[in-house]
Amino acid sequence: MIPKHAHILYRMYTMKFTATIVFILWCIVSFSTILDAVEPRSEAGYVALILSHQEFASDEQSVASDESSLDKQWGLSKVMAPQAWQITSGESDVIVAVLDTGIDQIHEDLAGKVITNINFTQSPTVDDVHGHGTHMAGIIAAAENTVGIIGLAHDVSLMNVKVAEDDGICDAETVARGIIWAVDNGARVINISLTITESSPTLEEAVNYAWDKGAIVVAAAGNNFGSTPVYPAAYPNVIAVAATDKDDRLPGWSNHGDWVSLGAPGVDIYSTLPGDGYGYETGTSPAAALVSGGAALLFTIATDTNGNGRVNDEVHHAIDSNCDEVEVDGLVMGRINVLKAATSM
Repeated sequence: MIPKHAHILYRMYTMKFTATIVFILWCIVSFSTILDAVEPRSEAGYVALILSHQEFASDEQSVASDESSLDKQWGLSKVMAPQAWQITSGESDVIVAVLDTGIDQIHEDLAGKVITNINFTQSPTVDDVHGHGTHMAGIIAAAENTVGIIGLAHDVSLMNVKVAEDDGICDAETVARGIIWAVDNGARVINISLTITESSPTLEEAVNYAWDKGAIVVAAAGNNFGSTPVYPAAYPNVIAVAATDKDDRLPGWSNHGDWVSLGAPGVDIYSTLPGDGYGYETGTSPAAALVSGGAALLFTIATDTNGNGRVNDEVHHAIDSNCDEVEVDGLVMGRINVLKAATSM
């Protein structure tokens, strides 16, 4: 005969075990619900996340002059942008599309730079709530004035193509729509500082459409600490950009590999933030934006040397073939040098 206290202990352990199982199942269901809420997917199932290895380090108000803040923009000197400005600082008819979270169009350094807008997201505003898109826009084309910073291609125009939600998430099909719309509305350079982990036929077709129409797509290589390809950066008709630091080294978090075209400064990059603010960001996102600015400069001086009716191939070749050599594995060409590229044309 089993003692009475043994029956009591058995029931207690059974109840605890059952409660534990119920709790585990509840956690699994709840976690799955959270994932569904924060990771919306397109019909194709591809999700893009806006890149930011390091959140904005500061949110400063405007400084006295763009000359004083130029000291903070070490990336411009590294790629020899000030010297390239003696050749060209861009032209307003060259349009760079920023496919991102939007742009703060009334920012003191971006006012009048955005010539057209479109919103492909569920957000009620085309403006930048997140902050990422405004940061990229400033790197590319912030005005040369008496406040703030100066963009690498400060005399070109911007196109605000909002493809990422206010939390920074978007999908491949939306990015593809943004690319096609940008090209059809006159963009010569398309900056895509986001990544998608799986290849999407729709996205690749949009990239190829842009190339065939004479545009260049520049995309971030990603901050995933590895060499696994991400998209659209890994497509053949894209300039894939990794990040380099002040010593021309590749940070451990920057993606690399034989699918990555080149590197550009991507550590502590100072640029515009919404609300007339300024701050730093680290990642392959700002690195891609610097290359987009360089490509925009080259479009103002490029000529059709092979007679195919467009100059994006000449611009692409000038960038690739005039990089500075760096002792880094995982970059096909090296680190961009805007002056060398401009001089070669």
